[in-house]
Amino acid sequence: MREFPSPRRAALLTARPTLWSAVVPVIALLAGLLFTASGHAARGTELRSELTGVPDLIRARSLTNLKTARDIELTRRQVADLSTRVAPRSTRLQALTKDGDALAAAAGTTPVRGPAVSVTLDDSPMTSDQLPDWADVNDIVVHQQDVQAVVNALWRGGAEAMMIQDQRLIATSAVRCVGNTLILQGRVYSPPFVITAIGDPDTLVAALDADPTITTYREYAARLGLGYDVARLGERAFPGYAGALTLAHARPVR
Repeated sequence: MREFPSPRRAALLTARPTLWSAVVPVIALLAGLLFTASGHAARGTELRSELTGVPDLIRARSLTNLKTARDIELTRRQVADLSTRVAPRSTRLQALTKDGDALAAAAGTTPVRGPAVSVTLDDSPMTSDQLPDWADVNDIVVHQQDVQAVVNALWRGGAEAMMIQDQRLIATSAVRCVGNTLILQGRVYSPPFVITAIGDPDTLVAALDADPTITTYREYAARLGLGYDVARLGERAFPGYAGALTLAHARPVR
């Protein structure tokens, strides 16, 4: 006897395919391709980094640079120790060591000791709703040009050596600010910013007083509460610069 399908089964067998039934396999295929591509791109790692913003990236890079600086200092000490052992037997090494020693002071890699002057710059404690009508929030934070003005004035005042925070400055040191943080030689600092220089204290202080950019900063400091403090510190000892001396993004003109 011939069997007839049930009404429900007959409806399924005779129904025409809908647009949705045709699209579903295509979507499934595309999803599979995307999962495959993601797997190859990730190579077993997370596609989304834990560093979700520029501040996180800066902090991570700052820690890396700090470790690198320590490694460089350790390597430099090892090289100096080996050079001391080998130098008596090598005329060429003796000559190179002598040339290096002659340039070390100018390069900033040797410790320095002498009378020092410090300048401390800090953001204002004012909030945006406390500002007078003529000022805005940019006027109550320390900017890159403020730190650079102090550095330039101290060099003009005959500074023999200089530090910002805990780092020694050299000829290639660049002062850069991101927001209200300072980036110096790959490390990040928050205010207050302390610039310290070794030299004749009277000449250094006079150079600061004569600088027009610092004069403008001091006027804002008096009216908006920005921090500006100059102190004579007496004898201070600066360590030698411990970072890399090679240029990463420039080449000397020959």
